[in-house]
Amino acid sequence: MPPRRKKRVNTPKICRLCENKVNYIDFKNADLLKKFQTENGKILPRRITGTCLRHQKMLSGAVKRARIISLVL
Repeated sequence: MPPRRKKRVNTPKICRLCENKVNYIDFKNADLLKKFQTENGKILPRRITGTCLRHQKMLSGAVKRARIISLVL
């Protein structure tokens, strides 16, 4: 009989931006945007960061704008 795998306990991830009551993500805030990116500059997905859909859409738009004016990689 093969060994059984342990089940992962799913803990719900809470959106840090909702906790801080952020209404708008500014593309000029490079420090905040870098927290939601990899070292290569790719945007981290919701399942990893735990952000809600609303903030993830704002975040991706802000990162893309910041890339255009070279604030972030």
